[in-house]
Amino acid sequence: MKKILAIALSALLAVSMAACSDSGAPAEGSGESSPSGATQLSGKVSTNGSTSMEKVIGALSEAFMQQNGSVDVTYDPTGSGSGITAAKEGTADIGLSSRALKDEETADLEGTTVALDGIAIIVNKANGVKDLSLEQISKIATGEISNWKDVGGADAPIVMIGREAGSGTRDGFESITGTSEKCVYAQELTATGAVIAAVESNENAIGYASLSSVKDSVNMVTVDGVTPSEATVLDGTYKVQRPFVMVTKKGETLRPEVQAFIDFALDPANAEIIAGAGAVSVAK
Repeated sequence: MKKILAIALSALLAVSMAACSDSGAPAEGSGESSPSGATQLSGKVSTNGSTSMEKVIGALSEAFMQQNGSVDVTYDPTGSGSGITAAKEGTADIGLSSRALKDEETADLEGTTVALDGIAIIVNKANGVKDLSLEQISKIATGEISNWKDVGGADAPIVMIGREAGSGTRDGFESITGTSEKCVYAQELTATGAVIAAVESNENAIGYASLSSVKDSVNMVTVDGVTPSEATVLDGTYKVQRPFVMVTKKGETLRPEVQAFIDFALDPANAEIIAGAGAVSVAK
């Protein structure tokens, strides 16, 4: 009788332990299991930074959320410098930078290049200049060339329009042209769209903007005879280009939904999403 009672108590204990183990809830934002056993992502992915990456990050976010309905991806267009700071300080899950990380930044941060972007050199529609060499662009930026007639245009003063200090587009342009801390700007503006609008409204203006953002309201000049395009950016023949980088804090394990979003951006199956936003995917 005692043996039968012991067996019954053991069986009851096993059932109780199994029930307890099934009642555990997943950590917030880490996903939960579906009846089929597959993990369903949930939570929020906050991105912050480059205004030039707006179209790329918007397209990726929309497609990712369609596949993962319980994840909310947000984007705050603050500029590359602010995005890098946000990643470092932990106020955003992913910082967005339209330049490569500098050596001193890589001590604390990890940069993942998800796309390449050409920086278009733009002029007003009324401007007759169609091509500039990289050397001419550098001299225009520093003020050494100050009249359009010196590069084959009209006899008119050149008005240089650029981005504000800390902008990834500005950093990329000045690094490529060798003009860091030497540029002479008539205006320094805080967004890609503002630069395009300023060039559109001034016949003598020249500026730079992300290739993916340029519309028919301004003209893009060729650089050393090469037209800025997806093909010339990818093959490297167009010289004025920079990376689009997702920045995260080094040494920290990312939440599943954050890692999944980065993986989504790097998936070759999603290269057309990036191409549709005007940039060039680096996915192999």
